[in-house]
Amino acid sequence: MPVLPSWLTEPLWDQFAALLPERMVYQPDHPLGCHRRRISDRIVFGKLLQLLRFGCSCEAIADTTCSATTIRNRRDEWIRLGVFAKFKQIALESYDRIVGLVLDQIAVDGAITKAPGGGEVAGRSPVDRGKQGLKRSGMTDGYGIPLGRVLAGANRHDSPLLAPTLDRLHDLGPLPDDITVYLDAGYDSDTTRTLLDERGLHGRIAHKGEKAPIQASQRWHVERTHAWQNAFHRLARCYERRATVIDAFFDLADTIITVRSLIRRAWTTYRWDERPNRRP
Repeated sequence: MPVLPSWLTEPLWDQFAALLPERMVYQPDHPLGCHRRRISDRIVFGKLLQLLRFGCSCEAIADTTCSATTIRNRRDEWIRLGVFAKFKQIALESYDRIVGLVLDQIAVDGAITKAPGGGEVAGRSPVDRGKQGLKRSGMTDGYGIPLGRVLAGANRHDSPLLAPTLDRLHDLGPLPDDITVYLDAGYDSDTTRTLLDERGLHGRIAHKGEKAPIQASQRWHVERTHAWQNAFHRLARCYERRATVIDAFFDLADTIITVRSLIRRAWTTYRWDERPNRRP
């Protein structure tokens, strides 16, 4: 069974392949005049999807078609070229053009996951007996489309991560004049309100010690997005130690979430040649 359905994998690969540089199948300047055939980028892309979805090691999915070393080398090469970041940006622009991002309603919240291997952005988890953990401060639009994130150790509080998270809004181009940011009680402080006022943003913040009022109906979107991201086991239990690699896997997961939502929501509005017979 494929790791993702074909109606989702094929458009993902078509756009990803367009971002890759052209490479020779064989190395023309090999000193012996011969060289093993280069592993197809399509095969490596499929292996990365398996890594992301199943959370296994490169050695676990390596086979006769592709070695673990090739997976890591090709992944690092694409990170250096900025392919994953461009991939996510194109997905967001496409979603905004076809469906429309709900940018007048922004939700921000943090989530803690396990990081057994430690690494550059890991820290002692306050909810896992001091074991190594990873916190992501995620931001979504009013529907739940992931707009950006900040990675930090699990021992970091949500509130200081709000400013760098909101900085990701600058990558989205023109923004509405009135933007409301929905936050939970962990951000209930004068510092947070001052930060939002300086940026010209309206805040709907739950109050500490009180049951969540009606604004929680807009905040649940970011909670659902965290659940979508945790469905990719590479993110729910992170063994990567380098922040650049973790960001690359998050960009890939966010792209999948965005394109999946795009196809599902566009299915009821548009028709195209490869449109699935049933709504995904």
